Amino acid sequence: MGILNVTPDSFSDGGVYFGDPDAAAASARAMVDAGAAIVDLGGESTRPGADGVSLGEELRRVVPVLERLDGVPVSIDTAKAEVARQAVALGAEMVNDVTALRGDPELAGVVADSGAYLCLMHMLGEPRTMQQNPVYGDVTAEVTAFLEERLRAAVDAGVPEERICLDPGIGFGKTVDHNLELLRHLDVVARLGRPILVGVSRKSSLGRLLGDPGATRGTLAASLGAAVSAFGHGAAIFRVHDVREHVEALAIAAAVEG
Repeated sequence: MGILNVTPDSFSDGGVYFGDPDAAAASARAMVDAGAAIVDLGGESTRPGADGVSLGEELRRVVPVLERLDGVPVSIDTAKAEVARQAVALGAEMVNDVTALRGDPELAGVVADSGAYLCLMHMLGEPRTMQQNPVYGDVTAEVTAFLEERLRAAVDAGVPEERICLDPGIGFGKTVDHNLELLRHLDVVARLGRPILVGVSRKSSLGRLLGDPGATRGTLAASLGAAVSAFGHGAAIFRVHDVREHVEALAIAAAVEG
């Protein structure tokens, strides 16, 4: 899953494609050419400390890009039902919701009615405050229980279970140690029976693990190491910035695993 942010403030690539739908569409096509199975388009930053944007502003950011992506497999990264509705009408195949259907009571119905795929992510709190002293008793058990409950809620709302994947939310209300614990125990989350999506690409935890306590992003090499390790622990979908490099690294890891 290639990452395509059309925001001014995302942590790694904010502003690169903001206000330039032609460049954004060209990047999406390049990701597919590099091996991405799907491109995740987002018009609202969910980095730590980020403020939300209005419905109108989010639509202004993503609709012009979607209109240029005919034939490209697209996921829409949104928590808003109306954004999802318009994105699916323009060809989006998946809704990637960081709130796990808690942000907009109408979103579950939109997904169910459209037949789109759905990704449910764990987040402690909301982006503006999620990194302010997150605390867990057992992070793996609590994240797994949360995702199990949200999976049931989605199915009860009419979304077929076979169209749902789960994301433990690396970096979303977690310390570095919490992230490591989750990555070590992805197999526990995978026992819920759904594909596990991991988004660890370039995240600040990677830079901090390499010795920079003030890091705001991680390196490509660190991202590849984390992705290969996550693959070994049961991850099936990888949300990444550097598509070709991840495709190659994961292809070798898969070959070794047989």
